Amino acid sequence: MNRTTLSLLAAATALAALTGVASVTADSGSDADGSTGGKGATAATRMPVERSGLVCPAPTTSELAETTYTAFTPKGKTAGGTKGTAGLLPAHATSDAEDGAEDGAKDDDGKGADSKGGGDGGKGGDGAARPDVLTGDPVVPLKAPGTPVTDTTSRSDAPALIGLADGVLAPGWTVQQTTTISAGDGRGLLGTSCVAPGTDFWFPAASTAGDRQDYVHLTNPDSSQAVVDLELYGEDGRLEAPSGESINIPPHSTKPVLLSTLVSKPTINVTLHAAVRSGRVGASVQAVDSNIGSDWLAAAAPPATSAVLPGIPKDATSVRLVAYATGSGDADLKIRLSGPSGTLTPAGHESLTVKSRMTSAVDLGDLTKGEPGSLTLTPQGKSAAPFVAALRITRGEGDKQETAFIPATAPIEDRGTVADNRAKGSTVSLTAPEAAASVRVTSSAGAEGGTPASQEITVKAGTTQALTPPRPSGAKGPYAVTVERLSGGPVHASRLLEEEADGVRMFTVQGLPDDRGLVSVPRGRQDLSMLNDD
Repeated sequence: MNRTTLSLLAAATALAALTGVASVTADSGSDADGSTGGKGATAATRMPVERSGLVCPAPTTSELAETTYTAFTPKGKTAGGTKGTAGLLPAHATSDAEDGAEDGAKDDDGKGADSKGGGDGGKGGDGAARPDVLTGDPVVPLKAPGTPVTDTTSRSDAPALIGLADGVLAPGWTVQQTTTISAGDGRGLLGTSCVAPGTDFWFPAASTAGDRQDYVHLTNPDSSQAVVDLELYGEDGRLEAPSGESINIPPHSTKPVLLSTLVSKPTINVTLHAAVRSGRVGASVQAVDSNIGSDWLAAAAPPATSAVLPGIPKDATSVRLVAYATGSGDADLKIRLSGPSGTLTPAGHESLTVKSRMTSAVDLGDLTKGEPGSLTLTPQGKSAAPFVAALRITRGEGDKQETAFIPATAPIEDRGTVADNRAKGSTVSLTAPEAAASVRVTSSAGAEGGTPASQEITVKAGTTQALTPPRPSGAKGPYAVTVERLSGGPVHASRLLEEEADGVRMFTVQGLPDDRGLVSVPRGRQDLSMLNDD
Protein backbone atom coordinates (compact mmCIF):
# COMPACT_ATOMS: atom_id res chain seq x y z
CA MET A 1 0.00 0.00 0.00
CA ASN A 2 1.65 3.25 -1.14
CA ARG A 3 1.84 6.53 0.72
CA THR A 4 -0.92 8.16 -1.37
CA THR A 5 -3.36 5.39 -0.50
CA LEU A 6 -2.47 5.64 3.17
CA SER A 7 -3.05 9.40 3.07
CA LEU A 8 -6.44 8.98 1.45
CA LEU A 9 -7.48 6.38 4.03
CA ALA A 10 -6.36 8.62 6.85
CA ALA A 11 -8.29 11.56 5.42
CA ALA A 12 -11.37 9.40 4.93
CA THR A 13 -11.20 8.14 8.51
CA ALA A 14 -10.81 11.64 9.89
CA LEU A 15 -13.63 13.03 7.77
CA ALA A 16 -15.94 10.18 8.74
CA ALA A 17 -15.23 10.87 12.38
CA LEU A 18 -15.93 14.58 11.98
CA THR A 19 -19.15 14.13 10.03
CA GLY A 20 -20.27 11.50 12.49
CA VAL A 21 -19.78 13.90 15.38
CA ALA A 22 -21.66 16.63 13.51
CA SER A 23 -24.55 14.27 12.81
CA VAL A 24 -24.75 13.03 16.40
CA THR A 25 -24.55 16.57 17.74
CA ALA A 26 -27.31 17.78 15.47
CA ASP A 27 -29.55 14.82 16.24
CA SER A 28 -29.04 15.13 19.97
CA GLY A 29 -29.75 18.86 19.71
CA SER A 30 -33.01 18.07 17.96
CA ASP A 31 -34.01 15.70 20.73
CA ALA A 32 -33.12 18.22 23.42
CA ASP A 33 -35.01 20.99 21.72
CA GLY A 34 -37.97 18.84 20.86
CA SER A 35 -38.19 20.29 17.36
CA THR A 36 -36.31 20.82 14.13
CA GLY A 37 -38.18 24.04 13.47
CA GLY A 38 -40.87 22.27 11.44
CA LYS A 39 -38.74 22.25 8.28
CA GLY A 40 -38.18 18.53 7.84
CA ALA A 41 -35.34 16.15 8.50
CA THR A 42 -32.88 17.97 6.28
CA ALA A 43 -33.50 21.42 7.77
CA ALA A 44 -31.13 23.11 10.20
CA THR A 45 -31.69 22.19 13.83
CA ARG A 46 -32.75 24.86 16.31
CA MET A 47 -30.35 24.60 19.24
CA PRO A 48 -29.73 26.72 22.36
CA VAL A 49 -26.85 29.17 22.23
CA GLU A 50 -23.82 28.36 24.36
CA ARG A 51 -22.53 31.93 24.87
CA SER A 52 -24.27 35.32 25.16
CA GLY A 53 -22.72 38.77 25.47
CA LEU A 54 -24.31 41.96 26.81
CA VAL A 55 -23.26 45.58 27.32
CA CYS A 56 -24.84 47.99 29.83
CA PRO A 57 -24.15 51.75 29.41
CA ALA A 58 -22.89 53.96 32.24
CA PRO A 59 -26.17 54.85 33.98
CA THR A 60 -25.85 58.50 35.06
CA THR A 61 -23.66 61.24 36.45
CA SER A 62 -26.38 62.55 38.79
CA GLU A 63 -25.73 62.68 42.52
CA LEU A 64 -29.47 62.13 43.07
CA ALA A 65 -29.78 58.78 41.36
CA GLU A 66 -30.12 55.14 42.31
CA THR A 67 -29.55 52.39 39.76
CA THR A 68 -30.84 48.83 39.99
CA TYR A 69 -29.39 45.96 37.95
CA THR A 70 -31.43 42.79 37.56
CA ALA A 71 -30.13 39.72 35.70
CA PHE A 72 -32.10 36.65 34.67
CA THR A 73 -31.97 33.56 32.48
CA PRO A 74 -35.25 31.66 31.85
CA LYS A 75 -35.47 27.93 32.33
CA GLY A 76 -36.20 25.44 29.61
CA LYS A 77 -33.71 25.96 26.75
CA THR A 78 -30.30 24.41 27.32
CA ALA A 79 -27.76 22.54 25.26
CA GLY A 80 -27.34 19.95 27.98
CA GLY A 81 -25.35 19.95 31.18
CA THR A 82 -25.94 21.87 34.37
CA LYS A 83 -23.01 24.30 34.50
CA GLY A 84 -22.70 27.89 33.40
CA THR A 85 -21.51 31.33 34.43
CA ALA A 86 -22.98 34.81 33.88
CA GLY A 87 -21.87 38.19 35.15
CA LEU A 88 -20.75 41.68 34.16
CA LEU A 89 -17.50 43.54 34.80
CA PRO A 90 -16.76 47.29 34.70
CA ALA A 91 -15.64 48.72 31.37
CA HIS A 92 -12.83 51.28 31.22
CA ALA A 93 -13.99 54.87 30.74
CA THR A 94 -12.65 57.14 28.00
CA SER A 95 -13.34 60.76 27.11
CA ASP A 96 -12.90 63.10 24.17
CA ALA A 97 -10.04 64.80 26.02
CA GLU A 98 -8.26 61.48 26.44
CA ASP A 99 -8.67 60.66 22.77
CA GLY A 100 -7.33 64.05 21.77
CA ALA A 101 -4.30 63.51 23.95
CA GLU A 102 -3.85 60.05 22.53
CA ASP A 103 -4.01 61.26 18.93
CA GLY A 104 -1.59 64.10 19.55
CA ALA A 105 0.89 62.46 21.93
CA LYS A 106 1.78 58.93 20.97
CA ASP A 107 4.72 57.09 22.42
CA ASP A 108 7.35 55.78 20.02
CA ASP A 109 5.73 52.35 20.15
CA GLY A 110 2.31 53.78 19.22
CA LYS A 111 0.81 53.50 22.68
CA GLY A 112 -0.89 56.42 24.37
CA ALA A 113 1.07 58.54 26.83
CA ASP A 114 0.82 57.70 30.52
CA SER A 115 -0.24 61.17 31.62
CA LYS A 116 -3.96 60.75 30.95
CA GLY A 117 -4.97 59.33 34.29
CA GLY A 118 -5.12 55.69 33.30
CA GLY A 119 -7.81 53.65 31.64
CA ASP A 120 -10.18 53.69 34.57
CA GLY A 121 -11.50 57.20 33.99
CA GLY A 122 -9.48 58.64 36.86
CA LYS A 123 -11.04 56.36 39.44
CA GLY A 124 -7.88 55.20 41.12
CA GLY A 125 -5.86 53.81 38.21
CA ASP A 126 -2.09 53.55 38.24
CA GLY A 127 -1.60 55.98 35.32
CA ALA A 128 -0.64 53.28 32.83
CA ALA A 129 -2.09 52.90 29.36
CA ARG A 130 -5.56 51.44 29.23
CA PRO A 131 -5.52 47.75 30.10
CA ASP A 132 -6.89 45.27 27.62
CA VAL A 133 -8.41 43.03 30.26
CA LEU A 134 -11.43 43.42 32.52
CA THR A 135 -10.97 43.23 36.27
CA GLY A 136 -13.08 43.68 39.38
CA ASP A 137 -15.93 41.88 41.06
CA PRO A 138 -18.74 40.68 38.79
CA VAL A 139 -22.06 42.51 38.98
CA VAL A 140 -25.27 40.46 39.35
CA PRO A 141 -23.60 37.06 38.76
CA LEU A 142 -26.18 34.34 38.16
CA LYS A 143 -25.98 30.90 39.74
CA ALA A 144 -28.86 29.10 38.01
CA PRO A 145 -31.65 29.71 35.50
CA GLY A 146 -35.09 30.69 36.75
CA THR A 147 -34.17 33.02 39.62
CA PRO A 148 -33.18 36.67 39.11
CA VAL A 149 -30.27 38.37 40.85
CA THR A 150 -30.38 42.09 41.70
CA ASP A 151 -28.05 44.79 42.99
CA THR A 152 -28.24 48.57 43.46
CA THR A 153 -25.80 51.45 43.43
CA SER A 154 -26.04 55.17 44.18
CA ARG A 155 -22.69 56.01 42.58
CA SER A 156 -22.72 58.97 40.20
CA ASP A 157 -19.66 57.46 38.51
CA ALA A 158 -21.05 53.95 38.11
CA PRO A 159 -19.28 52.43 35.08
CA ALA A 160 -20.56 50.80 31.95
CA LEU A 161 -20.60 47.01 32.22
CA ILE A 162 -19.48 44.26 29.86
CA GLY A 163 -20.75 40.74 30.42
CA LEU A 164 -20.71 37.20 29.16
CA ALA A 165 -22.91 34.19 29.94
CA ASP A 166 -22.15 30.61 28.95
CA GLY A 167 -23.49 27.10 29.44
CA VAL A 168 -27.00 26.78 30.83
CA LEU A 169 -27.10 30.50 31.67
CA ALA A 170 -26.54 31.69 28.08
CA PRO A 171 -29.92 31.08 26.32
CA GLY A 172 -32.12 34.12 26.96
CA TRP A 173 -29.76 35.83 29.42
CA THR A 174 -31.07 39.36 30.01
CA VAL A 175 -30.03 42.25 32.25
CA GLN A 176 -32.18 45.28 33.03
CA GLN A 177 -30.65 48.57 34.16
CA THR A 178 -33.15 50.93 35.84
CA THR A 179 -32.17 54.34 37.21
CA THR A 180 -34.35 56.66 39.27
CA ILE A 181 -33.28 60.33 39.29
CA SER A 182 -35.39 62.22 41.79
CA ALA A 183 -34.68 65.82 40.72
CA GLY A 184 -32.83 68.02 38.24
CA ASP A 185 -32.84 68.18 34.44
CA GLY A 186 -32.39 64.42 34.21
CA ARG A 187 -35.32 63.71 36.52
CA GLY A 188 -37.12 60.55 35.58
CA LEU A 189 -37.15 56.78 35.45
CA LEU A 190 -34.53 55.62 32.95
CA GLY A 191 -34.70 51.98 31.93
CA THR A 192 -32.84 49.91 29.37
CA SER A 193 -32.32 46.27 28.60
CA CYS A 194 -28.58 45.80 28.23
CA VAL A 195 -27.78 45.22 24.56
CA ALA A 196 -25.97 42.57 22.58
CA PRO A 197 -22.85 43.89 20.82
CA GLY A 198 -23.29 44.52 17.10
CA THR A 199 -22.17 46.56 14.11
CA ASP A 200 -25.24 48.55 13.06
CA PHE A 201 -27.62 50.62 15.23
CA TRP A 202 -30.43 53.03 14.23
CA PHE A 203 -31.89 55.60 16.63
CA PRO A 204 -34.86 57.56 15.25
CA ALA A 205 -36.22 60.19 17.72
CA ALA A 206 -32.79 61.40 18.86
CA SER A 207 -32.27 65.18 19.00
CA THR A 208 -29.67 67.93 19.09
CA ALA A 209 -32.18 70.62 20.14
CA GLY A 210 -31.26 73.14 22.81
CA ASP A 211 -33.49 71.56 25.46
CA ARG A 212 -32.09 68.07 24.83
CA GLN A 213 -28.83 66.54 25.95
CA ASP A 214 -28.55 63.28 24.00
CA TYR A 215 -25.48 61.14 24.57
CA VAL A 216 -24.77 58.00 22.58
CA HIS A 217 -22.86 55.53 24.73
CA LEU A 218 -20.49 53.33 22.72
CA THR A 219 -18.98 50.34 24.54
CA ASN A 220 -16.43 47.96 23.05
CA PRO A 221 -16.65 44.48 24.67
CA ASP A 222 -13.69 42.98 22.82
CA SER A 223 -9.92 42.94 23.23
CA SER A 224 -9.28 44.81 19.96
CA GLN A 225 -10.09 48.41 19.08
CA ALA A 226 -13.45 49.30 17.51
CA VAL A 227 -13.99 52.15 15.05
CA VAL A 228 -17.44 53.75 14.74
CA ASP A 229 -18.99 56.33 12.40
CA LEU A 230 -21.85 58.43 13.79
CA GLU A 231 -24.16 59.66 11.02
CA LEU A 232 -26.96 62.15 11.76
CA TYR A 233 -29.97 62.71 9.49
CA GLY A 234 -32.52 65.51 9.70
CA GLU A 235 -35.54 66.50 7.64
CA ASP A 236 -33.32 67.63 4.75
CA GLY A 237 -30.96 64.69 4.74
CA ARG A 238 -27.57 64.02 6.27
CA LEU A 239 -26.20 66.62 8.67
CA GLU A 240 -22.57 67.61 8.49
CA ALA A 241 -20.83 65.97 11.42
CA PRO A 242 -17.17 65.39 10.52
CA SER A 243 -16.12 64.83 14.12
CA GLY A 244 -18.49 61.86 14.23
CA GLU A 245 -16.35 59.90 11.79
CA SER A 246 -13.82 57.23 12.76
CA ILE A 247 -14.39 57.37 16.51
CA ASN A 248 -11.97 54.98 18.20
CA ILE A 249 -13.24 52.90 21.12
CA PRO A 250 -10.32 51.15 22.85
CA PRO A 251 -10.60 47.52 23.98
CA HIS A 252 -13.02 46.89 26.84
CA SER A 253 -13.79 50.61 27.02
CA THR A 254 -16.79 52.90 26.80
CA LYS A 255 -17.23 56.42 25.45
CA PRO A 256 -20.23 58.77 25.69
CA VAL A 257 -20.59 61.24 22.80
CA LEU A 258 -22.85 64.32 23.10
CA LEU A 259 -24.69 64.50 19.78
CA SER A 260 -25.08 68.28 19.80
CA THR A 261 -21.30 68.67 19.69
CA LEU A 262 -21.16 66.90 16.34
CA VAL A 263 -23.27 69.43 14.41
CA SER A 264 -23.16 73.20 13.89
CA LYS A 265 -26.81 73.97 14.61
CA PRO A 266 -29.58 72.38 16.68
CA THR A 267 -32.08 70.02 15.06
CA ILE A 268 -35.22 68.86 16.86
CA ASN A 269 -35.83 65.48 15.19
CA VAL A 270 -32.76 63.48 14.26
CA THR A 271 -32.04 59.90 13.25
CA LEU A 272 -28.69 58.63 14.49
CA HIS A 273 -26.93 55.79 12.69
CA ALA A 274 -24.02 54.19 14.54
CA ALA A 275 -22.14 52.22 11.88
CA VAL A 276 -19.19 50.14 13.07
CA ARG A 277 -16.25 50.06 10.67
CA SER A 278 -14.26 47.50 12.62
CA GLY A 279 -14.93 45.43 15.73
CA ARG A 280 -18.22 45.48 17.64
CA VAL A 281 -19.88 47.83 20.10
CA GLY A 282 -22.98 48.09 22.22
CA ALA A 283 -24.82 51.36 21.59
CA SER A 284 -27.57 53.16 23.53
CA VAL A 285 -28.75 56.78 23.58
CA GLN A 286 -29.49 58.59 26.83
CA ALA A 287 -31.96 61.39 26.07
CA VAL A 288 -32.27 64.10 28.73
CA ASP A 289 -34.92 66.79 28.21
CA SER A 290 -34.80 69.84 30.48
CA ASN A 291 -38.60 70.11 30.41
CA ILE A 292 -40.12 66.64 30.22
CA GLY A 293 -37.70 64.25 31.91
CA SER A 294 -35.36 61.64 30.48
CA ASP A 295 -35.01 58.03 29.42
CA TRP A 296 -32.90 55.66 27.37
CA LEU A 297 -33.62 55.40 23.65
CA ALA A 298 -32.93 51.84 22.50
CA ALA A 299 -32.00 51.01 18.93
CA ALA A 300 -34.93 50.38 16.62
CA ALA A 301 -35.50 47.07 14.87
CA PRO A 302 -33.40 46.74 11.69
CA PRO A 303 -34.66 48.52 8.56
CA ALA A 304 -37.74 46.85 7.06
CA THR A 305 -40.75 47.71 4.91
CA SER A 306 -43.14 47.53 7.89
CA ALA A 307 -42.84 48.14 11.63
CA VAL A 308 -44.70 47.62 14.89
CA LEU A 309 -44.23 49.94 17.86
CA PRO A 310 -45.94 48.22 20.81
CA GLY A 311 -47.15 49.48 24.16
CA ILE A 312 -48.38 53.09 24.01
CA PRO A 313 -49.85 53.76 27.46
CA LYS A 314 -53.53 54.64 27.64
CA ASP A 315 -52.89 57.98 29.35
CA ALA A 316 -50.29 59.28 26.88
CA THR A 317 -50.81 63.02 26.47
CA SER A 318 -48.52 63.33 23.44
CA VAL A 319 -47.12 60.86 20.91
CA ARG A 320 -44.51 61.84 18.34
CA LEU A 321 -43.62 59.46 15.50
CA VAL A 322 -40.15 59.79 13.96
CA ALA A 323 -39.15 57.72 10.91
CA TYR A 324 -36.21 57.57 8.53
CA ALA A 325 -36.09 55.93 5.08
CA THR A 326 -32.81 54.02 4.86
CA GLY A 327 -32.83 53.13 1.15
CA SER A 328 -32.91 54.87 -2.20
CA GLY A 329 -36.72 54.98 -2.34
CA ASP A 330 -39.33 57.00 -0.44
CA ALA A 331 -41.33 55.12 2.18
CA ASP A 332 -45.08 55.81 1.82
CA LEU A 333 -46.61 54.44 5.00
CA LYS A 334 -50.06 53.69 6.33
CA ILE A 335 -50.47 54.54 10.02
CA ARG A 336 -52.71 52.26 12.04
CA LEU A 337 -53.44 52.11 15.77
CA SER A 338 -54.38 48.74 17.26
CA GLY A 339 -56.25 48.85 20.56
CA PRO A 340 -58.12 46.37 22.76
CA SER A 341 -61.03 46.03 20.32
CA GLY A 342 -59.34 46.29 16.94
CA THR A 343 -57.43 48.48 14.51
CA LEU A 344 -58.33 52.01 13.45
CA THR A 345 -56.83 54.88 11.48
CA PRO A 346 -55.92 57.96 13.54
CA ALA A 347 -58.04 60.86 12.35
CA GLY A 348 -55.94 63.32 10.37
CA HIS A 349 -52.90 61.03 10.44
CA GLU A 350 -53.77 58.31 7.99
CA SER A 351 -50.37 58.20 6.28
CA LEU A 352 -46.80 59.44 6.33
CA THR A 353 -44.33 59.88 3.48
CA VAL A 354 -40.69 59.53 4.46
CA LYS A 355 -38.31 60.80 1.80
CA SER A 356 -35.26 58.74 0.95
CA ARG A 357 -32.48 59.21 3.52
CA MET A 358 -34.44 61.89 5.34
CA THR A 359 -36.09 62.05 8.75
CA SER A 360 -39.82 62.75 9.04
CA ALA A 361 -41.72 63.48 12.24
CA VAL A 362 -45.40 63.87 13.02
CA ASP A 363 -47.12 64.72 16.30
CA LEU A 364 -50.05 62.37 16.81
CA GLY A 365 -51.33 64.02 20.00
CA ASP A 366 -53.22 61.93 22.53
CA LEU A 367 -54.21 59.36 19.92
CA THR A 368 -54.87 56.49 22.38
CA LYS A 369 -57.90 58.31 23.89
CA GLY A 370 -57.78 56.42 27.18
CA GLU A 371 -57.05 52.96 25.79
CA PRO A 372 -53.66 51.23 25.44
CA GLY A 373 -52.46 50.71 21.90
CA SER A 374 -49.69 49.92 19.45
CA LEU A 375 -48.74 51.65 16.22
CA THR A 376 -48.37 49.66 13.00
CA LEU A 377 -46.68 51.10 9.91
CA THR A 378 -47.16 49.31 6.58
CA PRO A 379 -46.46 50.21 2.91
CA GLN A 380 -49.08 52.25 1.12
CA GLY A 381 -49.50 51.09 -2.44
CA LYS A 382 -47.48 48.52 -4.33
CA SER A 383 -44.03 49.96 -3.73
CA ALA A 384 -42.25 49.39 -0.42
CA ALA A 385 -39.06 50.93 0.93
CA PRO A 386 -37.12 50.08 4.09
CA PHE A 387 -37.27 52.45 7.06
CA VAL A 388 -36.72 52.66 10.81
CA ALA A 389 -39.05 54.30 13.34
CA ALA A 390 -39.54 55.21 16.99
CA LEU A 391 -42.07 57.00 19.20
CA ARG A 392 -41.50 59.62 21.86
CA ILE A 393 -44.24 59.27 24.48
CA THR A 394 -45.15 61.98 26.98
CA ARG A 395 -47.41 61.62 30.02
CA GLY A 396 -48.61 64.25 32.48
CA GLU A 397 -49.09 67.99 32.23
CA GLY A 398 -47.03 71.10 32.95
CA ASP A 399 -44.05 70.53 35.22
CA LYS A 400 -45.32 66.99 35.96
CA GLN A 401 -44.54 65.69 32.49
CA GLU A 402 -42.37 62.65 31.91
CA THR A 403 -41.12 61.05 28.69
CA ALA A 404 -40.14 57.63 27.33
CA PHE A 405 -39.43 56.06 23.94
CA ILE A 406 -40.84 53.10 22.02
CA PRO A 407 -38.71 52.03 19.05
CA ALA A 408 -39.94 49.63 16.40
CA THR A 409 -39.62 46.18 17.97
CA ALA A 410 -38.95 42.84 16.29
CA PRO A 411 -41.50 40.04 16.86
CA ILE A 412 -41.14 37.23 19.36
CA GLU A 413 -40.44 34.05 17.39
CA ASP A 414 -39.90 31.81 20.40
CA ARG A 415 -39.73 33.87 23.60
CA GLY A 416 -38.67 37.24 24.99
CA THR A 417 -37.82 38.26 28.53
CA VAL A 418 -37.61 41.49 30.52
CA ALA A 419 -36.22 41.71 34.06
CA ASP A 420 -36.87 44.11 36.97
CA ASN A 421 -40.64 43.83 37.28
CA ARG A 422 -42.08 44.95 40.57
CA ALA A 423 -45.10 44.35 42.77
CA LYS A 424 -46.63 47.58 41.47
CA GLY A 425 -46.15 49.46 38.24
CA SER A 426 -45.44 46.71 35.67
CA THR A 427 -47.61 46.37 32.55
CA VAL A 428 -46.99 44.05 29.59
CA SER A 429 -48.44 44.96 26.18
CA LEU A 430 -49.01 42.31 23.49
CA THR A 431 -50.07 42.97 19.91
CA ALA A 432 -50.76 40.58 17.02
CA PRO A 433 -50.81 42.72 13.85
CA GLU A 434 -51.45 39.98 11.27
CA ALA A 435 -53.21 36.97 12.83
CA ALA A 436 -54.42 35.81 16.23
CA ALA A 437 -51.73 34.35 18.45
CA SER A 438 -51.53 32.34 21.65
CA VAL A 439 -48.85 33.21 24.18
CA ARG A 440 -47.77 32.18 27.65
CA VAL A 441 -46.75 34.92 30.10
CA THR A 442 -44.60 33.63 32.96
CA SER A 443 -43.46 35.60 35.98
CA SER A 444 -40.38 34.16 37.65
CA ALA A 445 -39.70 33.85 41.33
CA GLY A 446 -38.51 37.05 42.98
CA ALA A 447 -34.85 37.75 43.60
CA GLU A 448 -35.44 37.01 47.29
CA GLY A 449 -37.88 34.13 46.98
CA GLY A 450 -41.30 33.13 45.71
CA THR A 451 -42.96 30.74 43.26
CA PRO A 452 -43.33 31.39 39.51
CA ALA A 453 -46.76 31.99 37.98
CA SER A 454 -47.99 31.62 34.38
CA GLN A 455 -50.96 32.68 32.30
CA GLU A 456 -51.93 31.72 28.73
CA ILE A 457 -53.47 34.47 26.62
CA THR A 458 -54.97 34.66 23.14
CA VAL A 459 -54.34 37.95 21.37
CA LYS A 460 -56.88 38.60 18.63
CA ALA A 461 -55.68 39.73 15.22
CA GLY A 462 -55.20 43.48 14.98
CA THR A 463 -55.54 44.11 18.71
CA THR A 464 -53.34 45.13 21.64
CA GLN A 465 -53.76 43.71 25.12
CA ALA A 466 -52.21 45.47 28.12
CA LEU A 467 -52.07 43.33 31.24
CA THR A 468 -50.51 43.14 34.65
CA PRO A 469 -48.26 40.08 34.60
CA PRO A 470 -49.29 37.23 36.90
CA ARG A 471 -48.01 37.87 40.41
CA PRO A 472 -45.53 35.23 41.65
CA SER A 473 -46.73 33.63 44.84
CA GLY A 474 -44.80 34.93 47.85
CA ALA A 475 -42.44 36.92 45.62
CA LYS A 476 -39.88 39.14 47.29
CA GLY A 477 -37.77 41.49 45.26
CA PRO A 478 -37.92 42.14 41.51
CA TYR A 479 -38.91 39.36 39.15
CA ALA A 480 -38.61 38.63 35.44
CA VAL A 481 -41.40 38.22 32.88
CA THR A 482 -41.05 35.85 29.93
CA VAL A 483 -43.44 35.88 26.96
CA GLU A 484 -43.51 32.66 24.89
CA ARG A 485 -45.31 32.46 21.56
CA LEU A 486 -47.22 29.17 21.48
CA SER A 487 -49.06 29.41 18.15
CA GLY A 488 -50.53 31.76 15.58
CA GLY A 489 -49.12 34.86 13.96
CA PRO A 490 -46.30 37.20 14.94
CA VAL A 491 -46.46 38.78 18.40
CA HIS A 492 -44.80 42.06 19.39
CA ALA A 493 -44.45 42.95 23.05
CA SER A 494 -43.20 45.61 25.46
CA ARG A 495 -43.11 46.27 29.18
CA LEU A 496 -44.00 49.55 30.90
CA LEU A 497 -42.47 50.16 34.33
CA GLU A 498 -43.61 53.14 36.38
CA GLU A 499 -43.23 54.70 39.79
CA GLU A 500 -44.43 57.96 41.33
CA ALA A 501 -42.24 60.57 42.98
CA ASP A 502 -43.35 64.07 44.09
CA GLY A 503 -46.52 63.81 42.04
CA VAL A 504 -44.70 62.84 38.83
CA ARG A 505 -45.66 59.48 37.29
CA MET A 506 -42.26 58.51 35.98
CA PHE A 507 -42.15 55.65 33.49
CA THR A 508 -40.00 53.73 31.03
CA VAL A 509 -40.82 51.24 28.27
CA GLN A 510 -38.70 48.29 27.12
CA GLY A 511 -39.43 46.23 24.01
CA LEU A 512 -39.39 42.42 24.18
CA PRO A 513 -37.90 41.16 20.93
CA ASP A 514 -37.00 37.50 20.58
CA ASP A 515 -34.21 36.64 23.02
CA ARG A 516 -32.28 34.71 20.34
CA GLY A 517 -31.76 31.87 22.79
CA LEU A 518 -32.08 29.41 19.89
CA VAL A 519 -29.99 29.43 16.73
CA SER A 520 -30.17 27.36 13.56
CA VAL A 521 -27.36 24.81 13.29
CA PRO A 522 -26.87 23.04 9.94
CA ARG A 523 -27.27 19.27 10.16
CA GLY A 524 -24.10 17.34 9.31
CA ARG A 525 -24.04 14.22 7.17
CA GLN A 526 -21.36 11.96 5.80
CA ASP A 527 -20.27 12.71 2.24
CA LEU A 528 -17.07 11.02 1.08
CA SER A 529 -17.59 11.81 -2.61
CA MET A 530 -14.81 14.38 -2.38
CA LEU A 531 -12.38 11.48 -1.94
CA ASN A 532 -13.29 9.84 -5.25
CA ASP A 533 -10.25 9.51 -7.47
CA ASP A 534 -11.51 10.18 -10.97
